[in-house]
Amino acid sequence: MKTKTEDLKLVPSSGNVFEDMGFKDAEQRLAKAKLASRIQDIIDEHGWNQDEAGELLGINQPKVSALLKGRLEGFSMERLLTLLTRLDQDVTITVKEKPHRRKDHGHFIVAFA
Repeated sequence: MKTKTEDLKLVPSSGNVFEDMGFKDAEQRLAKAKLASRIQDIIDEHGWNQDEAGELLGINQPKVSALLKGRLEGFSMERLLTLLTRLDQDVTITVKEKPHRRKDHGHFIVAFA
């Protein structure tokens, strides 16, 4: 008799969970998630509660809660970058031509120093 796990098919990840789930804006979602994750890391490193973080970020506690839970619908990329600057982070945006050998469009890449 087969167990339920024997019926599961493993599919390798693309490296972007949003792409794996079929979102058309997967790269943007992943970029926003990475920015939000960095904000959460900074909040955790300082031991701030949500009220304290909200005061520093200039947003209310429910918005901080949504941010920390990954509910990013109300947060544009620009807003997340602004929040990072309020946490004393420098933000550098680099735009460069994609390699000619790549046939697809350009990509969003979020990297932290």
